[in-house]
Amino acid sequence: MEKILKHYFGYDTFRPLQREIVEWLMQGKDALVLMPTGAGKSICYQVPALMMRGMTVVVSPLISLMKDQVQSLVSCGIVARALNTGVSEAENQETRRECLEGKVKILYVSPERLLADLDFFKNAVPEVSLFAIDEAHCISSWGHDFRPEYAQLDVLRAQFPGVPIVALTATADKVTRLDILKQLNLPDARMFISSFDRPNLSLEVRRGLDARQKRMAIMQFLLRHPDDCGIIYCLSRAAVDDLAAYLCDHKVSAAAYHAGLSAEERSATQDAFLCDRVQVVCATVAFGMGINKSNVRFVIHYNMPKSIENFYQEIGRAGRDGLPSETLLFYNAGDIVQLSHFAENSGQREINMERLRRMREYAEADVCRRRILLNYFGEPSTRDCGHCDVCHHPPQRFDGTVLVQKALSAIVRCEENIGMRTVVDVLCGLFSSEVKARHLFEVKTFGAGREVPLRDWNDYLLQMLQMGMVEILYDRHNHLHVTEAGWRVLRGEEKVMLSVVHHEEKTKARDRKGKKTKAAPLLGLSVAPMSGQEDVALFEHLRQLRSRLAQEQQLPPYIIFSDKVLHLLATSRPSTLEEFGNVSGIGEYKCQKYGTLFLKEIASHVKG
Repeated sequence: MEKILKHYFGYDTFRPLQREIVEWLMQGKDALVLMPTGAGKSICYQVPALMMRGMTVVVSPLISLMKDQVQSLVSCGIVARALNTGVSEAENQETRRECLEGKVKILYVSPERLLADLDFFKNAVPEVSLFAIDEAHCISSWGHDFRPEYAQLDVLRAQFPGVPIVALTATADKVTRLDILKQLNLPDARMFISSFDRPNLSLEVRRGLDARQKRMAIMQFLLRHPDDCGIIYCLSRAAVDDLAAYLCDHKVSAAAYHAGLSAEERSATQDAFLCDRVQVVCATVAFGMGINKSNVRFVIHYNMPKSIENFYQEIGRAGRDGLPSETLLFYNAGDIVQLSHFAENSGQREINMERLRRMREYAEADVCRRRILLNYFGEPSTRDCGHCDVCHHPPQRFDGTVLVQKALSAIVRCEENIGMRTVVDVLCGLFSSEVKARHLFEVKTFGAGREVPLRDWNDYLLQMLQMGMVEILYDRHNHLHVTEAGWRVLRGEEKVMLSVVHHEEKTKARDRKGKKTKAAPLLGLSVAPMSGQEDVALFEHLRQLRSRLAQEQQLPPYIIFSDKVLHLLATSRPSTLEEFGNVSGIGEYKCQKYGTLFLKEIASHVKG
């Protein structure tokens, strides 16, 4: 096992649970593997595949995911192929021929293709040694990304009784885990659950910002990351298009990705991002599943996701190489309204409303955000992480009873017939179109909260919503209703402690083609230290060399070497092929293929 791990993948030791999973599968037993994105799920079936005699079949939901995995394996000297509609039928026929001749070690297929070609795998292929079902949460109707085509995969256990099956996913709560095993008919499967902690990811939430404020915050964020790539997720296609256009207008290399674009446009955007020709992709949740790009340094959520499962999977696309990366979530009342409508009209109203409620709790929390995530996935944590925004800035509280009474009074005096935005207009004394049309400027509380900034009122109303003093009536045009708890405050029977709203200091915006600013350090991130002092200039030279090689071979740069490997090379500065091959992440195949070129670049820089 260690020889294969080192020879093909360049690692000296397995990560937690990987060895146990490989040994279990080598005994011909079934398994369910839960590991966060970037924790090394693929190794769990790739190493057994290379140790077993026959061919391993990997069920994968997306063509882009298959392409990425095949490129990665081939670059390590492994014979891997894919059967899908993304290539010509002639190429698929050639792949089938190679399978029949026993040349292919790992074959990627979609669930539809596997079911359609069941006889081919059962009767024609010399031997199928293992089935790996990736993104296994897709098989469960309780999963956050249910796909009906996955539901027929229980046929594998019946048709291939002696072949072990491993199901793998990064996100599944307890209900989903049990349903995966039930749907696949794997009653004796062993469950392997890795830690869900991603200590290299910082977690931050900013709430109550409007569209203009969010755009300004994103520009300030990108100024700190001039050379880093990332993903910005939006709730709607229109928001994706608008934000991508805005960023391009402000000299950011950005592109849009959503289901409304043609397959050619989506493919071009994805390839440009993977090959570092585009810095930022603005996307709906259609983007990113299975993308193995290791140097995504940030993920921003322009809107709140519909569940913690979605959120966790999406932020997991950052920092797959283990290096410090940032996540930022914007959240306001409009998100609640829109996502609640989606949940109400979904086929699983109760479960989706509950998931949305848990996501809201995360976004509105005054406790360590990492603890919330770990507890959600059944990994109790009693210690604060020290590197989320709540840990960095513990909330201060003040007696906000009078402010809350003003807001509740405004709602009542408007006959509970207004939404959150109009409540703020009334409190701030703003003559908005609705205020003028309905003569709301005549109510006694009009302008009663002028001394409080509009943005602060948005935040206080969210806190009131969280504390249960008001509720949104989604079936009544999203109007606010004062609850019994709210009435107790309004009558002066109870006091309310609100969290102080902290404003970020305004920074002068600069043109991105002007002077670049250094990225702010990610305080408290626990990342394995590298011995020695890194030569930053050498890292840039190696990155340029990697980029040239990638262009020549028409591969994404990270397929050749990850940023982490380049950092290690710039730190250790090897001078021989043996030293080069001992760097973690460089297998023998890549050592022989690229070693001389990189050693020459290192030697030239050191002399130079």
